[in-house]
Amino acid sequence: MPEGDSVWRAAKELHHALAGKVLLASDFRVPRFATLDLSGWTVDEVVPRGKHLLMRVREGADSGRALTIHSHLKMEGSWQVYAPGGKWRKPGHTARCVLRTASADVVGFSLGILEVIRTGEEDRVLGHLGPDLLGPDWDADEALRRLTASPDTPIGLALLDQGNVAGIGNIYRCESCFLSRVHPAVPVASVPEPAAILADAKRLLEANLGAGPRSTLGPRAPRPGYWVYGREHQPCLRCRTPIRRGTLGKSPGLEERTIYFCPNCQPAP
Repeated sequence: MPEGDSVWRAAKELHHALAGKVLLASDFRVPRFATLDLSGWTVDEVVPRGKHLLMRVREGADSGRALTIHSHLKMEGSWQVYAPGGKWRKPGHTARCVLRTASADVVGFSLGILEVIRTGEEDRVLGHLGPDLLGPDWDADEALRRLTASPDTPIGLALLDQGNVAGIGNIYRCESCFLSRVHPAVPVASVPEPAAILADAKRLLEANLGAGPRSTLGPRAPRPGYWVYGREHQPCLRCRTPIRRGTLGKSPGLEERTIYFCPNCQPAP
């Protein structure tokens, strides 16, 4: 599932392609919105909210009608921008939304969530999300309050719960736990400095908003890469102990996910 930085970059690309443009055609390939036609509507902006993408459109300057195309990429989804009439790089049967302007075709493939809602009702759909690590609403105190509200929950599950904090995925969960020398299975109540984990996650996300390969090792690292994520059996970059891979138990609303950790730097509870 894309991390918050990936969604942020996607929103930036889509905003550049669509903002201020009039839709010449729209094609929603999901039953609920199959008859919806937004031709003639203008795209105001495309913004991220955690791992969600919001395309805000309006019918006209005077009508007051505003809608939001809300999507979530889930595991396999993507939005791609093409020149008008350009050949798609993914199979046509996976397209869920096509938006056409005079200067670009924008296609959403394999979207996990695709719906159109009134812009004024966005909070009804997204109001459950915690503070966005990359958003203007970031509130470190509120994020910490939510994260620590369930002290018996493993920190690795609490970090993935988007109701606590929006934007952290499995990569940043594993990396921020490593930086604090905390095993992802440690209960929140036993984490010495949960605020530091949030601060590291935010710092790492912000450091990867630009172009190029994602890296959590810092600007002085000899190559892009991660401290522990995806490095099973490779030596820890701190202590040379082989990195291990495991799984963290399921929690309501969260699927079981792989974790990576150093057994020496992050002793299991």
